[in-house]
Amino acid sequence: MQGLLLAGRYRLVDSIGSGGMGRVWRAHDEVLHRAVAIKELTAALYVTESDRAVLLARTHAEARAAARINHSAVVTIHDVLEHDNRPWIVMELVEGGSLADAVKERGRIEAPEAARIGLWVLRALGAAHAAGVLHRDVKPGNVLLATDGRVLLTDFGIAQVEGDSTITRTGEIVGSVDYLAPERVRGHDPGPASDLWALGATLYTAVEGRSPFRRTSPLTTMQAVVDENPEPPRFAGALGPVIAALLSKDPVHRPGAAQLEQMLAEAAEGRRPRSAQEYVSTQHVDLPHREDTTVNSPGRGEAHEARAVGRTQPAAPPAPRARRRGRTVALVLAVAAVVGAAGAVAVNRFADRDTGTGLSVGSTSASDPSPPAQGSQQAGSGLPDGWVRKKDPVAGFTIALPGKQWKRKKYDSFQTDYTPDGGRHFIRIAIDDSPDFDESYEHQVDLEQQIQGLTDYNRVTLHKNIYRDCQGSEWEFTFTKDTQFPGPRHDIEETYIGRNGVEYAIYMSGPAEDWDATRKQFDVLLRAWRQPTG
Repeated sequence: MQGLLLAGRYRLVDSIGSGGMGRVWRAHDEVLHRAVAIKELTAALYVTESDRAVLLARTHAEARAAARINHSAVVTIHDVLEHDNRPWIVMELVEGGSLADAVKERGRIEAPEAARIGLWVLRALGAAHAAGVLHRDVKPGNVLLATDGRVLLTDFGIAQVEGDSTITRTGEIVGSVDYLAPERVRGHDPGPASDLWALGATLYTAVEGRSPFRRTSPLTTMQAVVDENPEPPRFAGALGPVIAALLSKDPVHRPGAAQLEQMLAEAAEGRRPRSAQEYVSTQHVDLPHREDTTVNSPGRGEAHEARAVGRTQPAAPPAPRARRRGRTVALVLAVAAVVGAAGAVAVNRFADRDTGTGLSVGSTSASDPSPPAQGSQQAGSGLPDGWVRKKDPVAGFTIALPGKQWKRKKYDSFQTDYTPDGGRHFIRIAIDDSPDFDESYEHQVDLEQQIQGLTDYNRVTLHKNIYRDCQGSEWEFTFTKDTQFPGPRHDIEETYIGRNGVEYAIYMSGPAEDWDATRKQFDVLLRAWRQPTG
């Protein structure tokens, strides 16, 4: 076929690439005397008539989609012609290879360079999305690295154009399974966030030299996309938290294009983007820790509950250590005054942590535990619909609250509460500028040991983790509250010591029946948390 003249104008020179759908040729435009690339749809030669119609429709859709996008990082479409009962696409010739070729040749791409590549792909996607086009097949093979340093996004062959009817069969998944977003695997309609997920998977592949989710078969790969987290990248450097943010399973929790551009620009300069941490869930660290075998050993959250509930116990609270400050001392004193019992200390701390996020996101009633609707998000805020950001007027931290009905309840020297219903659900923030322990994990273990006598206390988990690039610890537990708002409770707390040496505890508590909603709200709380500045 080399030397073939198409449409009396384009002469094929040599084949420069091929894939499952077609072959790309270098060609010469004999009218304008310039080199071009021509995509031949070879797959149309080997399928049934009905499937051929789908492939032809996809090819025309690619041309229409790309023609709507005007950006230097998108390969320009010059023409579409018919030959041999098939469409051929004439496009800009990009001298160079793909990102997939570069990864194969080098093993992996250095993180700053990958961030720069990602920045240009993001800009191309931004132009496409602004034109109403979803790419739906972002992957290393469709990212071109020109010899002159340009980065271009190509192959809109399975793009979805706003306003066009679908050209795929019902239930058909199109795109490379390694880079399909979880919502697409589940059969949901894709959106711009789905392309950003694919960008995150592409950047992971670039810096690690392997796909984050590829398994032994397409089915197991898709299962991994939906259910598994990738291994933490070893070579991502400053790009690591950006990739993690993009690979959030829920599209609502992925960063928007504007914020993502800033993250990638910082990572390209070798700076770790602080804003990326808002979107990154805490990472579990598999370190040995004491097994949960003591059912009667209450936790810090229980101490919060005790103070709120005001339950009484026959025993006296344990004496604090010599230098113990902040929430531990305050909790013990408050409980002793109100209750005079060790069990009360435990309940007190739980009550404080009772960040009753049993409320649904954006609900106006404190009794509505339903979770937020998938995909709902305030434009540009990074928060689900109904959520509000608030800077605490005294402590100076910034927090996200599930709705305007959440009010600041009290403040002492180290703790601040927010609740929508007088304490049945609540969020507690504790700040200690002189912590007694070098690790938050040890502090939580100590608090658990202090709190004895809580009814039905059970530790769900207490483990070390990484939060905001700092050593942290997560503590989750259940217990039964006996007095105010009596009944089973389910609480959770993230504690970490910041680089400034200050210990921060972020705690939520609510009725056990609302746990599913509370847990989702806690994730949003952790992403949106900002410690005091200045």
